[in-house]
Amino acid sequence: MAKTRELCKDIRDRIVDLHKAGMGYRTIGKQLVEKATTVGAIIRKWKKFKMTANLPWSGAPYNISPRGASMIMRKVRDQPRTTRQDLVNDLKRAGTTVSKKTISNTLRRHGLKSFSACKVPLLKPAPVQARLKFAIDHLNDPEEEWEKVMWFDETKIELFGLNSTRRVWRKKKYDEYNPKNTIPTVTHGGGNIILWGCFSAKGTRQLHHIEGRMDGAMYREILANNLLPSNGDIMLGGIFSFHTSWNDRQDTYRQKPLPLECTSLNFRDFQFAQAMLFAIEEINNSTDVLPGISLGYKIYDACGSIARSVRVALALTNGNEVLSALTEAPCTRPAQVQAIMGETSSSPCMAISTVIGPFHIPMISHFATCACLSDKTKYPSFLRTIPSDYYQSRALAHLVKHFGWTWVGAIRTNDDYGNNGMATFTETAQKLGICLEYSVSFFRTDPPDKIQKIIEIIKASTSMVIVAFLSLMDIDLLIQELSHHNLTGYQWVGSEGWIFDSQIAAMDRHHILDGAIGLSIPKAHVSGMRDFMLDVKLLNSSSNEMFPEFWETLFSCKFKQSKSSAGNQRECTGHEDLTGVQNSFTDMSLMPIFNNLYKGVYAVAHALHNILSCNKTCNNKMQLDPFTILQHIKKIQFKTKEGDEVYFNENGDPAAKYEIINWQPTKHGIVDFVTVGLYDASLPADKQLHLHNKSVIWAQNSQQVPLSVCSEKCPPGTRKVLQKGKPVCCYDCLRCAEGEISNITDSITCVRCHSEFWSNERRDACVKKEAEFLSYEEIMGALLTAASLFGTCITAVVAFIFFRYRKTPIVRANNSELSFLLLFSLTLCFLCSLTFIGRPSEWSCMLRHTAFGITFVLCISCVLGKTIVVLMAFKARLPGSNVMKFFGPTQQKLSVVGFTLIQVIICILWLTISPPFPFKNFKEFKDKIILECALGSAVGFWAVLGYIGLLAILCFILAFLARKLPDNFNEAKFITFSMLIFCAVWITFIPAYVSSPGKFSVAVEIFAILASSFGLLFCIFIPKCYIILLKPEKNTKSNIMGKTAPKSF
Repeated sequence: MAKTRELCKDIRDRIVDLHKAGMGYRTIGKQLVEKATTVGAIIRKWKKFKMTANLPWSGAPYNISPRGASMIMRKVRDQPRTTRQDLVNDLKRAGTTVSKKTISNTLRRHGLKSFSACKVPLLKPAPVQARLKFAIDHLNDPEEEWEKVMWFDETKIELFGLNSTRRVWRKKKYDEYNPKNTIPTVTHGGGNIILWGCFSAKGTRQLHHIEGRMDGAMYREILANNLLPSNGDIMLGGIFSFHTSWNDRQDTYRQKPLPLECTSLNFRDFQFAQAMLFAIEEINNSTDVLPGISLGYKIYDACGSIARSVRVALALTNGNEVLSALTEAPCTRPAQVQAIMGETSSSPCMAISTVIGPFHIPMISHFATCACLSDKTKYPSFLRTIPSDYYQSRALAHLVKHFGWTWVGAIRTNDDYGNNGMATFTETAQKLGICLEYSVSFFRTDPPDKIQKIIEIIKASTSMVIVAFLSLMDIDLLIQELSHHNLTGYQWVGSEGWIFDSQIAAMDRHHILDGAIGLSIPKAHVSGMRDFMLDVKLLNSSSNEMFPEFWETLFSCKFKQSKSSAGNQRECTGHEDLTGVQNSFTDMSLMPIFNNLYKGVYAVAHALHNILSCNKTCNNKMQLDPFTILQHIKKIQFKTKEGDEVYFNENGDPAAKYEIINWQPTKHGIVDFVTVGLYDASLPADKQLHLHNKSVIWAQNSQQVPLSVCSEKCPPGTRKVLQKGKPVCCYDCLRCAEGEISNITDSITCVRCHSEFWSNERRDACVKKEAEFLSYEEIMGALLTAASLFGTCITAVVAFIFFRYRKTPIVRANNSELSFLLLFSLTLCFLCSLTFIGRPSEWSCMLRHTAFGITFVLCISCVLGKTIVVLMAFKARLPGSNVMKFFGPTQQKLSVVGFTLIQVIICILWLTISPPFPFKNFKEFKDKIILECALGSAVGFWAVLGYIGLLAILCFILAFLARKLPDNFNEAKFITFSMLIFCAVWITFIPAYVSSPGKFSVAVEIFAILASSFGLLFCIFIPKCYIILLKPEKNTKSNIMGKTAPKSF
């Protein structure tokens, strides 16, 4: 500091003179342009010493001038925490060099002393007043009230610099808490770490390392991590979502994200925590399980966040201590808890189990149903007391199939619970012939436009059944959106996640879910649990930081010191009664789930009971190992006090049993959950689903089962044909083709009838085909039979006439022996046609063709013999001719026998090699069976016909050559006519036989036989009978031997 200007002696004298003249300090200062203080100092000095000159200092002079001493005094008064080194530096900059000891002496000379600075929180006036008011209000509270209080604070440890006591300069000791004389503490800093700790009447809690700046969210997270602590010999952990959501924030990724700020208090998980506490309390008071051992608990709020669930799981595992990375101490201490109860949802359980699985810490969930959690390679330490969704999904698919719903929609929660559950349902549904028109997913945190798209999909759909694999919070959101669009009339099929929750039914004011049907955990009752859960005093006495929020939400009031106090709500007293309160906390519809938690705690207790070899006492000195506990839990099997059997299979799952629940609205608008069936996966497949004889109420209070199909069922007689580009449940019904049937509904194929059967008119049954053959009963068969018998009779008559007039010239002139043999063969020809009529048999098939072939050859052989006789007879009449001796009666008979024998040999070879046989012809007619004789060997058949034809042609040629021989009765021309008819008949027979279907081919063959037989009979024998009977005058030798010119034809 620069030295001030000194006034000269003349000015000082002038100031004294003016003062003597009666002027004041300020007037003198204005006149002489000096400060009033300077004027006053000079006048006071003149009055005291009667002089104006400066006097010399007595003793040794001070190193610090008065002005310098004034400067450091002012600074110390303003900043009591100023150090001596700071003051030395200030004087040095002013041109005065002194030591720190000189500074100390100077300050002591002016009455200041050095004291240790007190550390006090850095608070604003409002918090100070609030704390003061709290202390005054609770000054006279009883001791039990103070046991509910948790005390906490933070401390900062410098990483770079000194952590020693800071000192201040002040005069009075009682002035120590003057804000100027204290060191404020803050919950943030640079080169330091901040630790948070707390204690209560029940003991101290662990320290927490605070990273970054302490704010309200961080405080709430730390306090939530110390929720519901209770010491015991053995500790159990609990993870529940007391809040279901959190406030979104945008992370900058430049610093560590802040802790979650949880919102939306969830009473359901408070109930789950209460159920866990009930089981622990009951075990601690029991002498049968873990006698002399008390169970403690640590329960954390997961806030509905998977990341937070993993963090609190690790806190339960390792105690949340902050360990230096450079420490050489081995991490061999036991886990903080021996088992973890929770979480409620599948996705957090998967994340937690993945993290704690390698440490073999058992985790038992009461409500996580995802089938994926049964994979012990991924989740080795996970168990549950609720069945896996593998069984539930299959049960839902069979339930849908049972009611004939083949065209459904599906909505699921977009997490592991919904996705895995719906995947199993879809797979089973496809095997059962059920199609999904749509399958959509969403999560409660999705943007509104995604929910709106789902609403539009439902509106555009044609299916009337919706399978909902949703959690409680997601179905709540969906109902709100559906009510805005008034989407009612759909039949809902629900999973156990929401189907038996009364709060969901209460919120469904638009009756969207009326008539819903689904699966639920079987009803349960645990004596004493309801009363325990409704005793909220336990929550009030557990140092629970969330108690005010819970209490305010439960009773719709506000505590006086609550930040969110509202003027329109009454003040909480802390002594409210649950009587008359109706909300989700007092609702006990989830008692089956509470029972699951109860079973889980008892499973751990029984495992510990076995490990500690408990009888009347337990070996409490044994070191517990999580792996050992896990193995014992997997093997336990016991019954609860209510008689429920508890055990786990190889996948850590219990037995799968469900009740089928139907939502039936009552007259008072309350939904009644009616059990209408059961599903037990342990039974055989055909007995797993069982529905009671109870009336089910469907959507819109209908008594009829809703219809939800893409296409109507195809009746018997039709088959399904898929529509192009659509699922397999969308099809058209096409009538089965002829010869095919379908005798079931919704047949995918038509079955072709057996070859002996044919489809009826409706195409739903096969009827036996009509067997068709040429029978005696039908008209055509009767006519042919009559014709055959008529020909036989005529032949017999002719034979009788010839026999009667056998000695007449006309009979004798025509070789009577051959004539009679010819008549006999014609009789056989007529009769053999009868073998073609009637049902074919093995003997008839062989007889008809062989008899036909042999008799016709015999017949034509006789005709051929007669022709040769005629021809030879006229040749013998020539001079020198000796022909007749070579073709006498004996030769004629031998020729007939020879020609016939050849045919007999052909027939024998045919019958031996490949004989004809009865055959059912299915090809000729679709709806008829043609009973016919198969040829066996076609070569044999055509050889027989060919030989007959050969003889007929030979006979025709010879007769044609002899037609003009001189004689009054030239038999050759009649034979020519008969052979001409015979050949004409058999030439036309071949195409007619081949082209005629079924029995008509047999009729053609019979007609050919009869026609040719009648042709031979009429052409050869009728003219002779005419002469014998009607022209006896011509039946003389002279007339027959007469020479007349033959007429040409």
